[in-house]
Amino acid sequence: MYVQRYGDGPLAALGLHGWSGDHRTFAPLAPYLPATLSLYAPDLPGCGQSPPPREWRLEAVLDELIELTQVLPAPITLLGNCSGAILGLCVARRLYQNNQGGRLRRLVLIDPFAYWPWYFRVFASDSLGSYAYRLSFGTALGRRLINLALIARRRRQTDLTEGFRLGSPAVALGYLRLLREVRDVNEFAGLPLAVRILHGERTFRAVRRSLERFRALWVDVDVRSIPGAGHLPLREAPAAVAASIFLEP
Repeated sequence: MYVQRYGDGPLAALGLHGWSGDHRTFAPLAPYLPATLSLYAPDLPGCGQSPPPREWRLEAVLDELIELTQVLPAPITLLGNCSGAILGLCVARRLYQNNQGGRLRRLVLIDPFAYWPWYFRVFASDSLGSYAYRLSFGTALGRRLINLALIARRRRQTDLTEGFRLGSPAVALGYLRLLREVRDVNEFAGLPLAVRILHGERTFRAVRRSLERFRALWVDVDVRSIPGAGHLPLREAPAAVAASIFLEP
C-alpha cells in the first residue's frame, strides 16, 4: 500500500479513510498534529496509489492492514473515518485475536455507521448497484444533485461527492460489497480497548442513530460532537477533531 506520513514524531497514529477516499482524507489534520506524533495514512488497497487487494474479500484487505500495523511503532492510535471505522474495528479485533492488542493505544471512530442505510444496500446490490451508481455518483449531474440534497449535512463549501469524481466506480462498489461481510456491529461487543467516537453535529441521521448502537457495545465509549460540522468533520473542523483525538485525554 501507498502510505503518506504526516508529521515526524516518534508516536504513531494510523488513519483509515472511508468510502471513495484516499490518504488525503487525513491531510487537514497535518497542521494540528502534536510534535511527538506521526500520522500514517495509507491509500487502502485499490484506492489512490495502492494496487488492488490480492482478493476482493474483507480478510484480504485486513491482511494488508495488519501487515502495516507490524511496522509502525506501538502503541498505535487507530483512526477510522466513515466506513474506515468498520475496517478499524476489524483490525482491532484481529490484533486481539492474535494476542497483539498491546499494539493499540486506542481506537477513534469518525462519523461511523453502525448499520447499513437503505442507500448503501442499493449500491452494494449485485444486480442494481452498478446501475444505481452510474445514475448518481457516476455523473456530474448526479453528484451535483446529491450535494444539493445534502446541503443540511455539510458546510456550503464542502463537496461530499469529490472522491467519487476522482475514484474508480469498481473500487467504490467493491468496498461496499466486501464490507457486507460484517453482518452486525455486535461482533465487536466487549472489545477491550479505549474507544472514542467523533461525529459532526449536522451529520446524517443514520450516523446519529448509530451512536446508541455503538454505546451499547462498550461500557466506557466516549462520544463527542464536533460543533458545526457535517459528515466530513476532518475537512470542516480539523482543529477541533485534532484536539479531541490528540490533545484531550
